[in-house]
Amino acid sequence: MDIPDYDKALYYTLWGQWDDLLVLMVRTNDDMLSKKIQHFLHAYHYSLDQYKIIDSHDSLLYYIDHAMKYTPTVAMEV
Repeated sequence: MDIPDYDKALYYTLWGQWDDLLVLMVRTNDDMLSKKIQHFLHAYHYSLDQYKIIDSHDSLLYYIDHAMKYTPTVAMEV
């Protein structure tokens, strides 16, 4: 079973698995998701402003939530 990129991004973001999130950023076909991950990881590693880190984290989570609402569900084959 293939797990969609949005589910992976949500899991990695909530559990702080930044290395896996970086790999997902490179491999995903969704340019917007990739850019949101890039902004968050850059802010997390290089920013001294806690507001910027929280803002980019929230922006990533909001985008994932938005994208998951409009992604068609995959039917499982028996």
